[in-house]
Amino acid sequence: MSNSFRVAGLFAGIGGIELGFHRVFGDLLDTTLLCENWEPAQRVLRAQFPGVDLHPDVKDLRDLPANLDVLAAGFPCTDLSQAGRTAGIRGSQSGLVAHVFEMLEVVKRRGGRMPRVLIENVPNMLTLDRGEAMAYLVHELEELGYRWAYRVVDSRFTGVPQRRRRVILIASHEDDPRDILFSDDAGPIDENSLASNAFGFYWTEGRSGVGWARDATPTLKGGSAVGIPSPPAVWLPEWTNDPTIIVPTIEDSEALQGFARGWTSSASDSRRNGPRWKLVGNAVTVGVSQWVASRLLHPGKFDRTSTPWVRKGGWPTAAWGEGGKVWTVELSEFPQQAKYSHLLDVLDLDACTPLTHRAASGFWGRLQQTNLGRHPGFREDMDKYVKLGESKTRQLAV
Repeated sequence: MSNSFRVAGLFAGIGGIELGFHRVFGDLLDTTLLCENWEPAQRVLRAQFPGVDLHPDVKDLRDLPANLDVLAAGFPCTDLSQAGRTAGIRGSQSGLVAHVFEMLEVVKRRGGRMPRVLIENVPNMLTLDRGEAMAYLVHELEELGYRWAYRVVDSRFTGVPQRRRRVILIASHEDDPRDILFSDDAGPIDENSLASNAFGFYWTEGRSGVGWARDATPTLKGGSAVGIPSPPAVWLPEWTNDPTIIVPTIEDSEALQGFARGWTSSASDSRRNGPRWKLVGNAVTVGVSQWVASRLLHPGKFDRTSTPWVRKGGWPTAAWGEGGKVWTVELSEFPQQAKYSHLLDVLDLDACTPLTHRAASGFWGRLQQTNLGRHPGFREDMDKYVKLGESKTRQLAV
């Protein structure tokens, strides 16, 4: 490697990919360009990456910096995620990824060095519209001469107590992306090693899901099933005699994504926390990009069995391809298993607030219409929690 590692980040968000790369490459990292069009995210990037060229809109970008090593693009999942509009890869937001390929085509035409490409997005892209999003991505990459590989990973492999599944795709002209993504596999997490004193769930759900996680929060997200930005809630079945349900702070959420507490404070506005929940919910977990960077610096060796795969619907959770052919690989979603941080060791319990009676009551009403949320004791505690809230409300009214 030369005396610098040059990276550009499109759809940069709050810099989760760039921070993970910095933790690996240190002073060797040269972040040449960040592109982000949402003003609150721009404020965070300016504060955390001072001096880096910040471009306001990928649609107006006409070229990439010369001699890039990696072009990163965690493009919008709005049209691909289950919590979003599911309009697909041609949607107005997720479809912006087309500009990535336009820029790479510019580099190719002028005879420049083709960078490795790192793409991150939600696993729903593998099944929505029979996997049309992934089919589009790999077709465009192969048209540009890339070999590619992707893998679904769970952020808990980095040690953070957040069950966050994401597709990580690497494409390269020079390296074998399989050596980067497939050389590590620690096997699934041992559920018996997780604590039983905290369970994360989404109080904005209830009719179609609960987003359940033991000793972790479910995936942090920018929006919710009922159309509002929201943190998850955490049920503490062993905390007191009365049912206890709390809401993590925004600083807790930053820590759950691998950022320092206060990372997004520069985005605060007159509202309580302003856009910070959306910023953190849309971010890339820092430890995931750190693992990718470490394998870029020191690739492993791919020596696993591959099976030819023909598309009939949704895509597998790990695969690679080139020249119009695809092979699937049997891998877990845990490349490694870093030392796990239990949820109650991450949350600042003194700063967490109780889930409001209004939120709990709405969730409980929706939950009773379904057969979801059947973990032993959860429904009973939720019922008691709502009734206690009603009792306190009546006492205050007297």
